[in-house]
Amino acid sequence: MLKRGARMCELFGVSSSVPVRVTYSLHAFAEHGGHLHPNKSGWGIAYHEGRDALLIKEPEPASDSPWVRFIESRPLTSTTILAHVRYATAGKPSFANTHPFIRELGGQMHLFAHNGGFEGIWSAMPLKTGLYRPVGETDSEHAFCVLLERLAGLWQGRDEPPPLADRLAVVAATAAELRKLGASNFLYSDGEALFVHAHKRHWDEGNGRFSEARPPGLSIAARRDLAVRGLKVEVPRDHPDVLYVASVPLTGEGWVPLPEGTVLALLDGREIGRVEA
Repeated sequence: MLKRGARMCELFGVSSSVPVRVTYSLHAFAEHGGHLHPNKSGWGIAYHEGRDALLIKEPEPASDSPWVRFIESRPLTSTTILAHVRYATAGKPSFANTHPFIRELGGQMHLFAHNGGFEGIWSAMPLKTGLYRPVGETDSEHAFCVLLERLAGLWQGRDEPPPLADRLAVVAATAAELRKLGASNFLYSDGEALFVHAHKRHWDEGNGRFSEARPPGLSIAARRDLAVRGLKVEVPRDHPDVLYVASVPLTGEGWVPLPEGTVLALLDGREIGRVEA
């Protein structure tokens, strides 16, 4: 049986048609997934802003972080937000190993955060071009580099993002390979669309005991404001479209578990593409 905290990272994502305002308390948010272990391995949150992105992350517990206090006291706004609380399973706690990861492709910053673990990914899915190489030691960052390597041809020589159907096909095909190597829930943003892959995760069975990985790995909700312990999302009054994705449902209603192997493409708070295993 897994020890408390093993392979139990938490993911949270937002896709909205207008910028939303997020206040985020990392330690409190992590408790939604049953994470009471004091030795969190790191945390990060990223905000897209046009072609660029703001990334704030640390390889330390969030309890005493001045960056966390900054996020709590000065909420930032964006239409696409990714957040991650990490428990290290591959790679030591370090800045380079902390999610989300960020890279440039096609003149836009791309973001990636993952929950799970990929057994033997380095040999099963080797990097072939050298265009993207991991900075850290994690299987997650290696998977991100593989994905970007496969997407690079679509973006080459373009001033606009490639057709979404083409991007979704590459993401879905890569996700299918990753599922063979282990639990693979991830959020990937290319500056226009937010891609969501739901697989399976370890669920709290009580008394510090966790199950073997099983679906659902992620849940999704369409709602307006969101206010729970550790997280507050404020949406403008003009009732824009907003979708939330999280490792576990954050409120008692409105959340839909995503079937195992589902890949979604979200744009401006709406689902515009889906591939199911």
